[in-house]
Amino acid sequence: MARLVKSLRFPLMFALLWAGAGVASATEYQITIAGMKFGSPTAELHVGDVIVWRNDDIFRHTATARDKSFDIDLPPKSEGRMTIGEAGAIDFYCRFHPAMTGKLEVRP
Repeated sequence: MARLVKSLRFPLMFALLWAGAGVASATEYQITIAGMKFGSPTAELHVGDVIVWRNDDIFRHTATARDKSFDIDLPPKSEGRMTIGEAGAIDFYCRFHPAMTGKLEVRP
């Protein structure tokens, strides 16, 4: 039995590594709010990535999608996290300060 386990060890490890080689891992990005403005989102967003919304302002803000796919309440000096669920262009704004806007460009 021990010999069988030893003989299967390398092929099993290779199969596990090979299976995981094509799977992209999620990346975490931060968008900071300061001076009544959203920071610029990265152009490298993909479905499954995580956005950390960080409010470094002295005012309460939200990160709210116009299509209602997310609505994150951000008191001063706080942060909120979300995982991107679908590809496409997503316009967002602050519910408390509607002139604060931005757009996420998400790739598959």
